[in-house]
Amino acid sequence: MSLLHPSYPAPRYFGEQGELNARFRPATAEPDFVSGPVTPSGTRTGTAYHYLSTTTSTDGEYGLYRVEMGPEAGGPSTHFHKAMSEAFFVLSGAVRLFDGEQWVTATSGDHLYVPVGGLHAFRNDSAEPASMLMLFAPGAPREEYFEGLPQLADLSDAERTEFCERHDSFFV
Repeated sequence: MSLLHPSYPAPRYFGEQGELNARFRPATAEPDFVSGPVTPSGTRTGTAYHYLSTTTSTDGEYGLYRVEMGPEAGGPSTHFHKAMSEAFFVLSGAVRLFDGEQWVTATSGDHLYVPVGGLHAFRNDSAEPASMLMLFAPGAPREEYFEGLPQLADLSDAERTEFCERHDSFFV
């Protein structure tokens, strides 16, 4: 009995020498977008987003973001995506992850993969900051979504629904 092995995708680069097109981003780079206040002691109480690899920079292959949540920063309620999968990898702190059936407290090194259509949610309920990587595949312009979140409270119900659906987020 032979084992089936997935094959590699078809080649998309046809050069013979390779290209100089890699991009480095140091861990010390400032966040690309910050929502929520910072206390006088320098503690972030909201969320900071680092746009590591965007759909623009990856030609739509994926989007990778480092999300730094302040203490008790909360997070989105249960939702799903129709066009992309999402994965979470906890870097530090404790992040509550919902896999569609149960909430788990994820810590450094824990991972959750959510296929297209999978119910999920996340939040930081703890009194400590938390950090995680979020991966979307294929890529989508999530930057617009993250930067629009602070204005949701000022929108009507219909405008909020339109915003979320435009950004492939369907809340249940």
